[in-house]
Amino acid sequence: MAEEKRRSMIKIKPKKYSVGDIINVDFIIIHPMDTGMQKDKKTGNIIPAKYIDNITFFLDGKPFTSMKVWETVSTNPYFSVNLKVPGEGKITVEYTDNTGEKGSQSKKLQPKG
Repeated sequence: MAEEKRRSMIKIKPKKYSVGDIINVDFIIIHPMDTGMQKDKKTGNIIPAKYIDNITFFLDGKPFTSMKVWETVSTNPYFSVNLKVPGEGKITVEYTDNTGEKGSQSKKLQPKG
């Protein structure tokens, strides 16, 4: 099976923030999150399970939170965490799914003032 290229995105809210502010770091990924309990409508065959099972948020390479995820999370999941801004840096979110697929997305942390 050809490896799929997943689209993902990190959003920081609010858009303008300063050192010491609490911000929301949102991670959205396009993923089928198949539970392994659904049938293909055309063939009637069971669709194999494929879901994100682990996600970790990093700040400058150091993990600040991680989550164990189950197959019951909806298609195209959305994760949101809070972070106190320590200064400039780089946020990276890495995920793995139950089939071994891995991916990551990064965004610069640029406080104003």
